[in-house]
Amino acid sequence: MTGRGIAQDTSGVRANAVLSGQVAVVTGATKGLGLAIAREFLNSGASVMIASRREAAVNETVASLGAACGDLARVRGMVADVADLAQVEALGKAANGWHGHLDVWVNNAGITAPYGPSMALDPHAFTGVVHTNVLGTYHGSLVALSYLVPRGQGRLINILGRGDRQVVPYLATYGASKAWVRAFTLALASEYRATGVGIHAFNPGLMRTEFMTETEAITGFGSKLRALRVVLRLIGTDPEVPARTVVWLASRATEGKTGLEKAVFGRLGLMGHAAREGIAWLRGKVGPVELQIREVPASGPSAPAPG
Repeated sequence: MTGRGIAQDTSGVRANAVLSGQVAVVTGATKGLGLAIAREFLNSGASVMIASRREAAVNETVASLGAACGDLARVRGMVADVADLAQVEALGKAANGWHGHLDVWVNNAGITAPYGPSMALDPHAFTGVVHTNVLGTYHGSLVALSYLVPRGQGRLINILGRGDRQVVPYLATYGASKAWVRAFTLALASEYRATGVGIHAFNPGLMRTEFMTETEAITGFGSKLRALRVVLRLIGTDPEVPARTVVWLASRATEGKTGLEKAVFGRLGLMGHAAREGIAWLRGKVGPVELQIREVPASGPSAPAPG
């Protein structure tokens, strides 16, 4: 389901405030999907605590979201590196203390490594992905459940990505991290099934965000990413589309459920979306998505570029 039952008025504020009174934390929320989720949460009536590593970005985003929703009092921000448990604990304490409760936590913060052979990566690129995607999800889940489980309610939503179900050559570091997130999330849902907390995994699919359009590749592999200009147009979405599914997961529609694993589109939905984008392309309304690909030198044994 994609939350299509949530109506929207002409001002952009949701007529059915399905998250009214709830307090939500969204990590990695100053751009891309995280920003879209924070915006949709606000439009659905929630108070939102956003988090990111850069203070300037946090402050700018809080001001922008507050102006957009017309109620700055429902938006707060905090600098937090999800790889640091102490910082995530401080984020949870601040969010819970804001209105005396915490209802939704979205582990969205994530990074990737340059496209190319895994052993050609700078080791710091590998460990960076592990620290943010794996440890960050663990830390966020630990802190969120420390508040949600005692209340016997709330939602923990962990964001998946490409590679969560299959091997993805040349994106092995990112893909393996998302496979871990999926396995971890579904195991948590089983372990904490009797607590009343909904623990869910969500794959937003390909999105037309900086995460995809501003990327790095090992030298000699950048040209292999150029097909993304077409792929992102045909099957990619703007982040607002998957963000609406996150609202649905956080809403009463999933009350009493846990362990849901959702994707923004099923097979038929994806085919329909691609058809609509293809027709728009043929009519000259849209074109390929612009990419910025920066090549970085190999730091270890490379391999021949794919044919």
